[in-house]
Amino acid sequence: MGKKIFSGVQPTGNLHLGNYIGAIKNFVDLQNEKENECIYCVVDLHAITVKQDPKILKSNIRETTATFLASGIDPNKSIIFNQSLVPAHSEGSWILGCIARMGWLNRMTQFKEKAGKDKEKASVGLYIYPVLMTADILLYDASHVPVGEDQKQHLELSRDIAQKFNLDFNAPNFLRVPEPLIQKNFSRIMSLKDGTKKMSKSEASDLSRINLTDSKDQIVNKIRKAKTDTYPLPVDEKNLDQRPEVENLLGIYSSLNKQSLKDTINDFSGKNFSDFKEKLADLVVEKILPISNEINKLKKNNDYIDSILEKGGEKANKIASRKILEIKKILGF
Repeated sequence: MGKKIFSGVQPTGNLHLGNYIGAIKNFVDLQNEKENECIYCVVDLHAITVKQDPKILKSNIRETTATFLASGIDPNKSIIFNQSLVPAHSEGSWILGCIARMGWLNRMTQFKEKAGKDKEKASVGLYIYPVLMTADILLYDASHVPVGEDQKQHLELSRDIAQKFNLDFNAPNFLRVPEPLIQKNFSRIMSLKDGTKKMSKSEASDLSRINLTDSKDQIVNKIRKAKTDTYPLPVDEKNLDQRPEVENLLGIYSSLNKQSLKDTINDFSGKNFSDFKEKLADLVVEKILPISNEINKLKKNNDYIDSILEKGGEKANKIASRKILEIKKILGF
């Protein structure tokens, strides 16, 4: 029996190799598994928890959609839409916010990290973000949600909210309690300049990441300049945790070549870093350049991208609005 998958990506623009290996590549694999039903959302409502420039936001929504399409997510197999097209997400968020407890939200570590010391100036939206995420998932009766470690706590909250709603209104199994799908290997791709930090578009140096829109020359240059260390390539996996930059580069190669870390180490054991980087650059170019070319091509066709989102929004709206009507009946509205 197939899984019902829901996942979302924020339209922050400039998606990079970390986003591809840690999430989007997995979305494509899940879509291509027989009997899976996949819904992939550009979560633009989540994006406005911090102030956005409207023109840039619109451009980023389209670019994220283009990245989905260029990476192999097929709108004929999966539903692709942006969250703001489906009013049920906002409506569901309010209703489920009345089920969630303050104590549960106060435990969310991501809010503390993002709000920093001056949390009084953070938006209310940033605080209740996990409730909207819960609505995103529960409105589609998702059985499984691909999440990184940083979102695992939010998924636990969605499980708590679903169970409390079902219990409070004597509606057993009405809101489906979702299971996490945690990518076991290579889920966190680190900076090319500092193997202890996650690859991020917010890092000042563009050399720290491979953007999915980079050219061949940019990719090769960034791999060539990626930080390593003074020791030779390892002969086994021992002590790799003390060599984060090397572990990261070996992990990127392993993921893109669909092989284990052990096999990659065996392939390059005894060789020097320049040989390995050359092979890694070739592999990244082979896998990422076609995506980059397709993204840049799709970005010139806004009408096509908008039509994909509109059609996906219509499909999503049918599912989510039906669930909201059922929730309203249970509530007594």
